[in-house]
Order: sequence, then structure tokens, then C-alpha cells
Amino acid sequence: MKRNSILFALFFVFSWSLLAQSPVGIWKSLDDTDGQEKSHIEITEHNGVLTGKVIKLLPAASITRCDACKGTNKGKSIEGMTILWDLKKNGKSWDSGQILDPKNGKIYSCKAELEGADMLKVRGFLGISLLGRTQTWYRIK
Repeated sequence: MKRNSILFALFFVFSWSLLAQSPVGIWKSLDDTDGQEKSHIEITEHNGVLTGKVIKLLPAASITRCDACKGTNKGKSIEGMTILWDLKKNGKSWDSGQILDPKNGKIYSCKAELEGADMLKVRGFLGISLLGRTQTWYRIK
């Protein structure tokens, strides 16, 4: 019985540490220019692929609709919009995905990497990773 309890405790600790190393959860994004908190983004995983959806716009958000978007997102509310998709695990990072910038309506290639359990570096770029910008998102606990 004691052995089973120890095994269960080890399994729980190991499982918890694996969860802490995943970007699945809710993240707070900050504006690149003024540093204000703009939105909460929920990242989910399905069959090893990450997707991110804006679940809440914060009061400092400068735009609420994606007027610059093309296609089905044009003019739609940013809240509830999927802005991150197709990220796949590649070693310690996730890449080969895409990200939508609602300010300009453009879609960029994307990769992401955790820095610790509570910071996610999200990089959007054109062509090669050097031609882009990185945002730091912060996990909401």
C-alpha cells in the first residue's frame, strides 16, 4: 500500500511538471508599443497541434473588430477569433504555425517557445524568422 502511494505521488508530480511545460492554457498579451495588457488568449491542443483564440479583450485594447482582415474574419469581433493555428511541437518549441495580427489583418508564419512555466515567446515572421517580431505572453494562473 505504501509503495502504491509513493508511485501515485511520483506520477502526479511528473504529470504536473509535464503540464507546466506546455503552452496549453490562458495567456495575457501585451501591446508591442505601449506595454498595455490587450487580451487573453486561450491556447488549446488537439492531436498535437496548438490553436489560440482570443477569449477576452481588455479595456486597453485599441481595436475590437478586425476591419483590416480579409475573408471570413473581415469586420468580425476579435473576441472569440482564432488568431493562432497549426503550431506543432518541435523539440522544446512549437513551429510551422500561423498567426493573425488583427491590427493589420495580415497572417504571418509563427513559432513559440516557453521561457519557464509562465512566459511564452511568440514570434510572427515573413519567410525567415529573422524578418519578424516577438511578443512575450504571460500565463494567467
